[in-house]
Amino acid sequence: MRIGTRGSALALAQARQVADALGGAELVPITTSGDRAAGTDKERWVKEIDSALLRGEIDFAVHSAKDVPARLGEGLEIAATPARADPRDALCGAASLDGLRQGARVGTSSLRREALLRAHRPDLEVVALRGNVDTRLRRLQEDGLDAIVLAYAGLQRLGRTGAAGAVLDPGEIVPAAGQGTLILTARAGDDAVRACRRDRRPRDGRCTGGRAGARARPGRRLPHPGRRARGAGRGRGAAAAGVRRARGRERLGPRRAARPRPRGARRRGGPAPARRGR
Repeated sequence: MRIGTRGSALALAQARQVADALGGAELVPITTSGDRAAGTDKERWVKEIDSALLRGEIDFAVHSAKDVPARLGEGLEIAATPARADPRDALCGAASLDGLRQGARVGTSSLRREALLRAHRPDLEVVALRGNVDTRLRRLQEDGLDAIVLAYAGLQRLGRTGAAGAVLDPGEIVPAAGQGTLILTARAGDDAVRACRRDRRPRDGRCTGGRAGARARPGRRLPHPGRRARGAGRGRGAAAAGVRRARGRERLGPRRAARPRPRGARRRGGPAPARRGR
């Protein structure tokens, strides 16, 4: 069995985890458009791997769920979603966001994180930071940054959790949809898919719910979405979502659904309901 993956240290670690769960497989590193150049289209991280999958050069592809477009390419399907790792973001280089100095320089490559950081601390200078995990941790020192933000799951899979000074509150820094989850994609209806489904656990509903939300409101139409889902048993769950503009000052949409008021109840700050005459 051949598993296609990007060639970064984190991608290979993730693919090895899947290969071990499947009882062994050959890893096939593939360079993607996202590895060669920066951009905002998620397809750049999966296009070349998906093409190899459709050509039959590999049997499965392993992706970070947050890197997979909300709608898969034609002829592909999700074969499995292994158990989710910690979905939260980690702060490296400092013990807390509130403990950072005024005007501190914080590195991230994510517009979602940039918007949420600015919302929490408008004084921060957010610095564009690209590269793999090791490169970003090295630049924390070399570029004189006060802190950087990375996915905690990536640090876990690389055995680098010691680099995290704090794990950020998901109520303030909302993780991306699917963060911490891996997705195995395969050719639709392929024998390998059926074999995988016989052996795997049920699909992680938190990932399914996050992707459904992303399809309903595609990320490219919402400036910087964040979404997390908390499982509440089979078929049930709760989700928190937030969208802000890049500067973080304006929130688009409510944080949570408003509770309905009983008939005749007074709205906070508003006039008392009028009485009907007899």
